[in-house]
Amino acid sequence: MLPLPSPAPYVALSSEQLLAVATDLCAHLAESDRFDRVVAAVRQLVPCDAAALLRLDGDALVPVAASGLGADVFGRRFALTDQPRLALIVAGDGPVRVRDHSLADPFDGLLASDPGALQRVHACMGVALKVGGRVVGALTIDALQPRAFDALDDARLSLLAAVAAAAMHTGQLIGELERSYAKRGQVTQAMSRDAQERAGAEFLGTSAAALKVRDEIALVAGSDLPVLISGETGVGKEVAARAVHQQSARRDQPLLVVNCAALPDQVAESELFGHTRGAFTGASDARPGRFEVADGGTLLLDEVGELPLAVQAKLLRVLQFGEIQRLGADRPTRVDVRVLAATNRNLASEVQAGRFRADLYHRLAVFPLEIPPLRQRRADVDVLTGWFADRVRVRLGLGPVRLTLAARQALQAYDWPGNVRELEHVLLRAAVRSARGARGAAVVLDWPELDLPATLVPPQPADALGATAEPQDLRAMVDQYERSLIAQALSQGGGSYAAAARRLGVDRGNLYRTAKRLGLTPAAG
Repeated sequence: MLPLPSPAPYVALSSEQLLAVATDLCAHLAESDRFDRVVAAVRQLVPCDAAALLRLDGDALVPVAASGLGADVFGRRFALTDQPRLALIVAGDGPVRVRDHSLADPFDGLLASDPGALQRVHACMGVALKVGGRVVGALTIDALQPRAFDALDDARLSLLAAVAAAAMHTGQLIGELERSYAKRGQVTQAMSRDAQERAGAEFLGTSAAALKVRDEIALVAGSDLPVLISGETGVGKEVAARAVHQQSARRDQPLLVVNCAALPDQVAESELFGHTRGAFTGASDARPGRFEVADGGTLLLDEVGELPLAVQAKLLRVLQFGEIQRLGADRPTRVDVRVLAATNRNLASEVQAGRFRADLYHRLAVFPLEIPPLRQRRADVDVLTGWFADRVRVRLGLGPVRLTLAARQALQAYDWPGNVRELEHVLLRAAVRSARGARGAAVVLDWPELDLPATLVPPQPADALGATAEPQDLRAMVDQYERSLIAQALSQGGGSYAAAARRLGVDRGNLYRTAKRLGLTPAAG
């Protein structure tokens, strides 16, 4: 493992310099710029490998700005119960230096300067940020060198903390948090990790396409307009729908999801609108439909293009007049339901083909929301990877889940025909393979465990520091390609050369000799 450059030695700053930084932070800036300016100022004042500004979200800290950390950190949540260093910082009355090097750091293996070596942070300090005596976040500073912060005095750290807290207090994010507290009563209930998981209402991404989707969600959420959400399978249409509901005035009412593709034609009408006793054979009891159950809330009609034409006519009446009529009933019932619809079909083409009602299409598409495929927003792959890695960790009961540089490059290079859902499943399978039943232990995912197409060979770094390598000759490039393919086949075959040979369609003896020539350790099989 090649060493990384050490932080520059600490140089004491004058009060005038600190005042200049504070003044700069308090200038009129957009909230994202303000937070970025905080961490940039920290790195200006304190030599370190990484600095992060995190907001308290229930019982977890969520990064809002960072310097020196990879992009996937913004997809992660750091539960205080799992992160002893962060818990010490949040519980402290002032600047806290973590001197127990046995405690894992939340940013181990996540440093942007770390070329896939998954190095461990040794020096850590931080401070809880408070507004009116209430903890709203934390500022953390990390370095690979164990004694990187020895020369810093507590008075200097306190002043730095005051500058950061002032910037947080004057930022618009604090205003949003305070308004959220006033509306919902308790931040621990409104923003707990479990609530976030259940709601599934965060449309993640930093790409221009993802930001546009989030802007459109915020724009339409405040109204009661129907929204038609379209996009390929797996892009996150349901996540976008949940985000619309969670940001609407109906957030405290139910959100019901109906998979229209799973409804047989003969039961679709009853499922949506309900039925009376004796309305049809087998209807021994009256039953409300999904519209009645969702009264006051939101109903998501997933794969709405699969609904039979007869049911489409009744759905149109709900949108026009707010009325439903149970099967077998002689009078309508009024309901107050916001309708969201999702589809992977081109409904305009379905209208032309006579498979979807034109009037219903125009009613649903009052506000169309298109979710772009993941291949068109590759900048979101890192953030989504961090998010899913964190969910996999909780789901499988593992320690920190990290990815090698080669794995991250492979994820970026893949076209993701199954979109975000495929990314989640790839990471889940890779974690299961890598963990091999070990619970609570740290897991490192390398690119062979991702089981992506064999033709997808991630580019290797020229060296650990990212310097430009000398051009390789053709033989060396072929050897590197063969080595990657064989390593992947062996991993998938459980180390068996016989299984690897079957996967690659080659003779076992030839594969064994090639692997030996390439420096791969032979294994039984």
